[in-house]
Amino acid sequence: MISKNQIKFVKQLEMKKYRQREGLFVAEGPKVVGDLLTAGYTPHALFATEEWIQHQHSQQSQSSQSSQHSQSPQQSQSPQSSQHSQSPQHSQSPQHSQQPQPPQSSPTLVTPDELRKLSFLQHPQQVLAVFPHPSFLSSHLSPLTSHLSSHLTSHPSSLTLALDDIQDPGNLGTIIRIADWFGIDSVVCSYDTADAWSPKVVQATMGSIARVNIVYTDLKEYLSHATIPICGTLLDGENIYAQELPREAIIVMGNEGNGISPAIRPLITHRLLIPQFRPGAESLNVAIATAITCSEFRRSAGQQLHEGNI
Repeated sequence: MISKNQIKFVKQLEMKKYRQREGLFVAEGPKVVGDLLTAGYTPHALFATEEWIQHQHSQQSQSSQSSQHSQSPQQSQSPQSSQHSQSPQHSQSPQHSQQPQPPQSSPTLVTPDELRKLSFLQHPQQVLAVFPHPSFLSSHLSPLTSHLSSHLTSHPSSLTLALDDIQDPGNLGTIIRIADWFGIDSVVCSYDTADAWSPKVVQATMGSIARVNIVYTDLKEYLSHATIPICGTLLDGENIYAQELPREAIIVMGNEGNGISPAIRPLITHRLLIPQFRPGAESLNVAIATAITCSEFRRSAGQQLHEGNI
């Protein structure tokens, strides 16, 4: 049984000011909630139907049996190390495991009707969880620059996405999902980009938000400190399909209606164009353009490696 206060509390988290005040965000559905649990996020609150709880118990039982079979007698007698999962509040990269880690507190059992009262979805999906905001959301340039610089040094083929005032929650969620697919660890957002931790964006990521670092900062200042190529798609750019693209780069994607802003354009070192093959066709959605651009960067890196140019 859930109270009116619990419903009100969860519903308030649809608004950015309450998410910021409480330091919490909402995720829904077995896939998104499961990915966040697997990544080491510990829920502040978790509301689930009997179906989801039973499935979790079944998974944990199977995992436990598999673990016992894989251990030698000597191993099974040794003291177990701490089982507490590392919270992303204390790490830039949350810990990953094979199975979702159980929440520290028991889930609140709800009926499908009660879940509908809590949910932001038209068709609620078994579970809704409230998670703490990860600490890698930073408004300070120095820690961000330090983190990304060390990441680029240790990952010679790394890419970073930089978003210049992306407004649509669906676009932002899809771009985070694209970053995850192409193995891009960090997405750097301008302050005017939509909030990645809104319910709509979190759901649109389909769980990828658990594996990608999202950082908000002064984008112009951040890019001005970059020591690697800064690439962006512009109408006066060079055909992306005819370029040998850098393996290390920051890829800037611009606003849905205005593209890359005038303040950012002078910082672009590699101006690229996704050519139009049929005149009159509507311009590409920014998420689609991001997918094409990331795909070309990965294809180019693979081609260079195959030809022995690296």
